[in-house]
Amino acid sequence: MKRRALSTGVRWKISIAIAAVGALVAVALSLVVHNSARVSMLDNAREVQLERLLFAQRMYDSTKEAKFGTKINDPALPPELRAKARQGRRATYVQEAGDGGVPDVWAAVPMGNGSVLSLHSKFADRSTTIMKDLDRSLLIGSVSVVFGGCALGVLVGGQLSRRLRKAAAAAVRVAQGNTEVRVGEAIGGVVRDETDELARAVDALTDALNERIEAERRVTADIAHELRTPVTGLLTAAELLPPGRPSELVRDRAQALRTLVEDVLEVARLDGASERAELQELALGEFVARRVAVLDPAVEVKVVHDSWVCTDPRRLERILGNLLANAAKHGSAPVEVTVEGRVVRVRDHGPGFPEALLREGPSRFRTGTTDRAGHGHGLGLTIAAGQARVLGARLTFRNAAPTGVPERAGGGGAIAVLWLPEHAPTTTGSFPVLKLADPA
Repeated sequence: MKRRALSTGVRWKISIAIAAVGALVAVALSLVVHNSARVSMLDNAREVQLERLLFAQRMYDSTKEAKFGTKINDPALPPELRAKARQGRRATYVQEAGDGGVPDVWAAVPMGNGSVLSLHSKFADRSTTIMKDLDRSLLIGSVSVVFGGCALGVLVGGQLSRRLRKAAAAAVRVAQGNTEVRVGEAIGGVVRDETDELARAVDALTDALNERIEAERRVTADIAHELRTPVTGLLTAAELLPPGRPSELVRDRAQALRTLVEDVLEVARLDGASERAELQELALGEFVARRVAVLDPAVEVKVVHDSWVCTDPRRLERILGNLLANAAKHGSAPVEVTVEGRVVRVRDHGPGFPEALLREGPSRFRTGTTDRAGHGHGLGLTIAAGQARVLGARLTFRNAAPTGVPERAGGGGAIAVLWLPEHAPTTTGSFPVLKLADPA
């Protein structure tokens, strides 16, 4: 059985730690102060009791009468005190009450005839009151220290927690493709601590990854660009071959290679964030119906609600073409296109998108199918997602499952949803491409 982890914030961990340390210190100091005060008061009471007994002894020597509460050979005299008196020593003794009450303070002195003169009284009421007041003050102080430690922990931990949350939010934006974000700038602050070291490390990692990605993009674009000329020559030469099955195979493979090179170049341009949309006002439903009729007349188009949008028709057509091509290659008929306001849905009735695509989004050179006999190279959805970014749109993917079956299990078809923005983009994508399931 998998053990569930208890999720707590840094703020509360620090608060609990400071409160616990404060409580331990407060309890320890309270015990020390209480015991020291009690011992001091008892020692003072024993000295006072002995002075009283010595004064009573002098009176007894003069009058031969025990006065001031003193007794000769008191049977209640504690054995320890009796033993010291028989040794000829003056002594005091504190006898604790068995029920935790006020203790008795004893004093005893030996007499010349072998008797023992003793005096005992209860611990002074005033001293008992002082001890109770002291205990109450120590308790209040200890509670104050604990609550003060909690408040301090919340303050210190809250500041650290906010910085960490800002750093995490900035890192998420970087992971979503916004490489201009810097974690160090996001957390801010005047005091420097380990959070800034973490931010610098993440920023350095981001810069290194950006440099590597840019280098790979340039290499890919350069290779694809250099391949255009020989591939074009190969396609031209294939057209000059005599008619026949071998010639058709050569021309088919040459054309597939040319398409691959063009797609790789397009992906490189989209990755370079150099593409700009050429915006036009158009009726989305009418445009989609007209373009789909040209791309695949067998596809059914349903316009639930038409809407005027400001977008790039060439890029929008490219997205539609790639989504329809993906549905035709990896899905099953019927393929349906629905337009509702600014939302365009493309659905097939095949096995659905693979789990990796739903989890990670489109991945180049991966089609999600075991059929690798030359039918597609996995760039269609990648290009569609890139063109959606240029339009400032969102492209989401999900599976339509039959009733009673989990959605990710598929079986009811794949659904790609294009969400066009309300306002025209002014950069290469005001909104990121999200891998979310639309609520419809």
